[in-house]
Amino acid sequence: MSATGTTRQKMPADILAMKGGAPIVCLTAYTTPIAKLVDPHCDLVLVGDSVGMVLHGLPSTLGVTMEMMILHGQAVARGLSNALMVIDMPFGSYEESPAQAFRNAARLMGETGAGAVKLEGGVHMAETIAFLVARGIPVMAHIGLTPQSVNTLGGYKVQGRGEDGARLMADAQAVAEAGAFAVVLEKVPQGLADRITAEVGIPTVGIGAGAGCDGQVLVVDDMLGLFTDFKPKFVKRFGELGRAAEAAVADYAAEVRERSFPATEHSFADEVKK
Repeated sequence: MSATGTTRQKMPADILAMKGGAPIVCLTAYTTPIAKLVDPHCDLVLVGDSVGMVLHGLPSTLGVTMEMMILHGQAVARGLSNALMVIDMPFGSYEESPAQAFRNAARLMGETGAGAVKLEGGVHMAETIAFLVARGIPVMAHIGLTPQSVNTLGGYKVQGRGEDGARLMADAQAVAEAGAFAVVLEKVPQGLADRITAEVGIPTVGIGAGAGCDGQVLVVDDMLGLFTDFKPKFVKRFGELGRAAEAAVADYAAEVRERSFPATEHSFADEVKK
């Protein structure tokens, strides 16, 4: 609630304050209608670079551009009044230097109205996160499986098993110390995710990281059954809208071909009776 008693849109500080409390609910959105649909139920809505695969048919997130993120960010912003909007920084827009990251993060926030940006990386991105936060750019971090690094990771593998767990713990601590207000843990063993959640002072938002995280995120098209090109282990289908849509399209095509649509009630008379 605001000082006037009216409901206001959530801010990064509100998400940070949810650490250890009620679980944070997060979904992706790329369009205004979906943003309106998820907004009343979510604390945080992510305009993810997954848009490249989900809506544009790209084989990975690597081909997503700043212009694509801005276009979809603007669309999502029009549908939100409750949830914090976080927008992904696309591959190549922040890795070169903190100064490059600031220019592009400021552009994303300025042109979309996003309340924060998300970027991938742990220890090696801590300097950049601190640079952004010091200049008024709230940052959500993302460690574990980082899809923009899929070529160097050798595929979409679980991260942090065995001795590799120490690396991820160090990543989580580094981004928290750098000033990130939350961190996404993707495809991380549940036990490790639980330890990270217990030891870092910022909320953890899991995707394939078990139920012990401070919150959860899924790609909305995955959980609705709209994007069916692949189904990761961590995705639960909460709906099968893709099948329902396919059946509806088939019914439409059949009625058009048999000339039962449009019917009289869908058509206009030559003259209007007075």
